[in-house]
Parts: sequence; C-alpha cells; structure tokens
Amino acid sequence: MKKSVVINDAMLGELQSILDLQKLSYQENARRYNNYRIMPLKQTLADMEADFSRCTFLSARIDGVMVGSIRAYREEETCFIVRLFVHPEYRDHGIGKSLLKAVEERFAGVARYELFTGYRDEKNLAFYEKMGYRRFREETHEDGMTFYYMEKENSAK
Repeated sequence: MKKSVVINDAMLGELQSILDLQKLSYQENARRYNNYRIMPLKQTLADMEADFSRCTFLSARIDGVMVGSIRAYREEETCFIVRLFVHPEYRDHGIGKSLLKAVEERFAGVARYELFTGYRDEKNLAFYEKMGYRRFREETHEDGMTFYYMEKENSAK
C-alpha cells in the first residue's frame, strides 16, 4: 500500500532537520561532481535561518518522518525555486513532484517559475522537463560548476 505524503509549511524549529536532510540528499551530487564543497553541503544553520526569513519552506512527511523539502521566494513576477530535495531512500515515489506542484500552487500569482540544476544532473533535468520546465541559460560559476537555468511559464496566469 502506498503511503500518503503530507506537505506543510516548515517551522523555524525544523531548520536543523531540513539542513541535515539536505546534506544527506546532496551527497550523491557531491560524488557525481567529485566536489564536496557544493553550496548545499556548505550551508550552515545560520544560512538556513537567513533563507527562512525570505523564503517559503515546505516539507514533505510520510508517517511523520521528514522525507523532502523545497524552498522558494517571489521577486516581482518570478518564483525562484532555490532547493528541492528528497531523502535518497524515498526517491522515485512522486515526492519531488508533489513538492514542486505545492510550491507552484503557493506562488500561483506569478508569471513564471525559475530554478537551476547542475549540468550532470541528468535525472533532475529529465524530471524538470517532464514538469514543463525548459532550459534557457547555461552558466559556469567561479568554482567551475556549470548550471542549467530552467523556467516555466505560469499557464494559469
């Protein structure tokens, strides 16, 4: 029997749990790039608290256990999706899709959504494309990491 996912606003007191889950979830990315200094692994609780003051944080739980999270913020007519991650043991069960849809619903008043993912993250790229996102820019950061920026027009607007 499939367990149901409950998505709620994350609370300030949950930030350490979200940070721990984030660091676990991004280990695969670090291995893929052979870079353990990627931002999701370097982020601190103080960084998360700063994000919390400007972002909407949602968490996904199954039977009370946090299994994923997403954060996003609005700037003018764009919703910027900053992080979406799911516990490695709970991937491929629709949790990421549920989180992404929840944030899109939360920011239903924007004209577009924007996010980015690493150029080697083929599974993420395929997922976002399936969810209606398209690549519109490629950017290499000073640390040598290359990212694809993706956007989705809000068809409901």
